[in-house]
Amino acid sequence: MLKLYNTLTKNLKEFVPLNPPNVGMYICGPTVYDYFHIGNARTFIMADIIRRYLEFKGFNVKYVMNLTDIDDKIIKKSNEEKIPASEVAHKYSEAFIEDLKRLKIKPATLYPRATEHINEMLKMIKALVENGAAYNIDGNVFYNVSSFNGYGKLSGKNIEDLESGARVEVMEEKKNSLDFALWKKAKEGEPFWKSEWGNGRPGWHIECSAMSCKHLGETFDIHAGGNDLIFPHHENEIAQSEASNKKPFAKYWMHFGFLNINKEKMSKSLGNFFTAREVLAKYSAEAIRLFFAQAHYRGPVDFSDEHLDAAEKGLEKLKNLKSTIESAISKNNTGGINPDFDFQSFEERYVQAMDEDFNTPQAIAVIFDFVREANRTIADKENLNVTFYFAVKDFLIKTAENILGIISFNEMDIKQGTILESKVEQILTEYDTTLDVNKPKNVNEIINRLIAIRLSAKKEKKYQLADEIRKRLEDIGIILKDTKEGTDFIIRN
Repeated sequence: MLKLYNTLTKNLKEFVPLNPPNVGMYICGPTVYDYFHIGNARTFIMADIIRRYLEFKGFNVKYVMNLTDIDDKIIKKSNEEKIPASEVAHKYSEAFIEDLKRLKIKPATLYPRATEHINEMLKMIKALVENGAAYNIDGNVFYNVSSFNGYGKLSGKNIEDLESGARVEVMEEKKNSLDFALWKKAKEGEPFWKSEWGNGRPGWHIECSAMSCKHLGETFDIHAGGNDLIFPHHENEIAQSEASNKKPFAKYWMHFGFLNINKEKMSKSLGNFFTAREVLAKYSAEAIRLFFAQAHYRGPVDFSDEHLDAAEKGLEKLKNLKSTIESAISKNNTGGINPDFDFQSFEERYVQAMDEDFNTPQAIAVIFDFVREANRTIADKENLNVTFYFAVKDFLIKTAENILGIISFNEMDIKQGTILESKVEQILTEYDTTLDVNKPKNVNEIINRLIAIRLSAKKEKKYQLADEIRKRLEDIGIILKDTKEGTDFIIRN
């Protein structure tokens, strides 16, 4: 029985979708004015694992992630770069989708854009004005928070306390400092759309309400996002959606814990602000996913190079077993022995962990227990039937690959691999004059030869040459990592 913690009800209960086996899941995506940071990546990766596990359990998940493509930050970037706001949004929307792919995150069913749903937003705002939940002041339309009796039910905040200690920017035309904008009157030089209240653009909160209801229905199963969105964003979504539709909004609310950098809050002013793209240049997507999954999705995470280095080392155990499996399968020994190995107990333990509010740390512990036991069996039994190796592979595909995304048995496409080998070999010919005598057999050997040449250059204090080799490899997707034990490499697919 799958149980999850619902931020709305503040308890752990069995997950019962509205229309099984279908599940509607909405996650707040980015405001596309820059590359998203590693804290956002944690939210997107953990939501991806939850979506994958729901599919493993047999649910048909309609997974919707919005893109906020009109916002104050986009307009600011537009003015800074002297390009239209639409170009800023397009540029960073494309980058966002690209980086999701690199993080091994499954594509959403839909990526709705705010600017494509203006009519839905206007319809919702009109309903709120007509039923007294919103009011128009000179072209600015505000939601009247005091009109909604349930305000604060998600965050647990008391409306009277919020009003007395409000730090919300005060606007003279608002009736209450907590009231928030549904429609913003157009300013000179800014993008705008026509409405019955005049030219303007939508507020941030109404965008998610309109898009989620459009694609998942006025009541749907799961709404997810970072902890920082609980208040005011998600609280405001509930208020305006339920006041407009006269129905419950999302049945389950899931929120992901904060990420700190070396035990400090991530901040550009502290110099510890990293984009997902920057981290991907140093570490594999699998290591990043493993690192995040080693903590429960609701708890905080402390991000550091040391933790990611440890994750990369942990992955080596999976990779080594994968190599053993593939080597054994290629030999196809059908006459060997079938060992007494309890695959079922490992799968039951894994499912039990994930069923308990997606306990990925415990699920990962089960996987590494499995790896340890599989390696022990392989070491003890020399003549194993190939069916054992297929069973080991099947378990890892179901758990480590299909759900957690921390390993892949899908090898690089042959054509892609041939192209990469050709590129690396071309680089080597420029630095190695002994190829005719001792030619490397494959891409790994070629890369290791280049690493050796780079090491010699560093010993001879030819640092420019060493940096040049690193940069040449990086340009074709091969990332070198210098450690105390030597230099490793990662091939980015």
